[in-house]
Amino acid sequence: MKPLAVHHVSINVRDVEEAAGFYVSRLGLVRRDDRPDFGFAGAWLDAGGQQVHLIEGDPPVAVGQHFALQVEDLDAAIADLRGQGVHVSDASPVGTGRQAFLSDPSGNGIELHQPG
Repeated sequence: MKPLAVHHVSINVRDVEEAAGFYVSRLGLVRRDDRPDFGFAGAWLDAGGQQVHLIEGDPPVAVGQHFALQVEDLDAAIADLRGQGVHVSDASPVGTGRQAFLSDPSGNGIELHQPG
């Protein structure tokens, strides 16, 4: 097997509409309208060429798990989110890039990553 890319990540959220609103209005993801009815609440969001799938359910206990959104300008992203009242960590170096962290309304960890 040779993976080509990550197609999507699925995360559990307490309230799909609240979480979708956060990801769309605060983080700039785009809500898709092609999610089938699986018999449970959820939403599909585009994040560049990949997707984030929200599933209504109890989020797992936070022990460092997260996913990362690549951004072009980390400082601008941090300033924009803080201006909207979102708590974001200060930027820190990682490898040749930089990163900062925040949480969604359900407590899921999100990294903002600017490559070097």
